[in-house]
Amino acid sequence: MRVLGIESSCDESGVAVFDGARGLLAHRLYSQTAMHGDYGGVVPELASRDHIQRILPLIRDTLAAADCGLDSLDGIAYTAGPGLAGALLVGAGIARGLAYALDIPAVGVHHLEGHLLSPLLSREPPAFPFVALLVSGGHTQIMQVAGVGRYELLGETLDDAAGEAFDKTAQLLGLGYPGGPAISRLADAGDAARYALPRPMLGSGDLNFSFSGLKTAVATLRRKHPEDATAADIAAAFQAAMCDILAAKSLDALRRTASRRLVVAGGVGANRQLRAALAAGCESLGARVYFPELDLCTDNGAMIAYAGAMRLREGAKLAAFEVRPRWDLASLAAPQPA
Repeated sequence: MRVLGIESSCDESGVAVFDGARGLLAHRLYSQTAMHGDYGGVVPELASRDHIQRILPLIRDTLAAADCGLDSLDGIAYTAGPGLAGALLVGAGIARGLAYALDIPAVGVHHLEGHLLSPLLSREPPAFPFVALLVSGGHTQIMQVAGVGRYELLGETLDDAAGEAFDKTAQLLGLGYPGGPAISRLADAGDAARYALPRPMLGSGDLNFSFSGLKTAVATLRRKHPEDATAADIAAAFQAAMCDILAAKSLDALRRTASRRLVVAGGVGANRQLRAALAAGCESLGARVYFPELDLCTDNGAMIAYAGAMRLREGAKLAAFEVRPRWDLASLAAPQPA
């Protein structure tokens, strides 16, 4: 089965072609971060308009790179949610229109399911079951994954997501958007031990997260030390605290579930310090950690094409044209034959 995937949930336009026999044939991505950087965050209306301009050229480019035509497609997958309503509608409208014209099925994919399954595109994919840490700009969750569509929520953030905390901290330090890469670069020049920042909810006894207090602690510290010379040390201290929290909760999830496989997905999963902490922690437990390729950590069409192929293979598809800006991942069911 050959599937075209379209991602348009937020500020990145992604298109990919996945073939069930040959794997990922090609994928292309256009990021809007430079445009939104002038505003310090995503402007939904601008995001939607830019998707309209970018997706069709990306489809043509991706099909050419995959050396296949529209007539060779067996289905089209698109992000149906969660995300920005207007941005989702752009991708959904293009996908549904193409599918209707080509007389092939279309399926709406859960954005987080795409992230969750993205490590399966790696050269050494994990086997089911596994524990997954989903860390992105809008979501921070720990899931137990028994198979496609078989997800159990173990813990989640009670306030800010990890990526959101990175973005807000970057603003406090006068850095650009997106905050994750900016914080990481600045932290390389800092001393994480210079300032002590809290590790919220490490002793909560559950697998939930809270990052708003950490962000507030950074704001308080910045007011006390506004000089530019301290920014790198604050960034390093923040990154260390964030990685400690994410690693501790993830390793606790492995212990509680007796799992020996941890999958990490989402944009924050590209952070080098977090990767090192999780790799060391999993080694100490006799477990293994799996990361998607770096270019598949951010939002992308490849993960949507793959997740859509898994669903279409079983004959599943949405009965009507719709998007779901709010959509609980744990509510998904395993694909069933139509």
